[in-house]
Amino acid sequence: MPRDYKQEAKYHASEKQKKNRAARNKARAAAVKAGKVKKGDGKDVGHKKSLKSGGSKSTKNTKVQSRSSNRSHGGKIGSKAGKAAGGRKGKK
Repeated sequence: MPRDYKQEAKYHASEKQKKNRAARNKARAAAVKAGKVKKGDGKDVGHKKSLKSGGSKSTKNTKVQSRSSNRSHGGKIGSKAGKAAGGRKGKK
């Protein structure tokens, strides 16, 4: 299915998404200032409790993770985050 770039541009230009992006940028800038991350280190600054789930924008709600770890959940939240449906079962 082809991407709808006009729809994406409209979504990213919405006031809600601008505020969310500003919160992410502010969290990253605070972590850089504190010396927790630096440019090009492959780390992301994520929220412990996501903004989508009602988490705060404060620096107390942030954590430093590897880029792949932070983005692996694919926007899913909860106990099933990062787990593929029908995957192999782990040993107990």
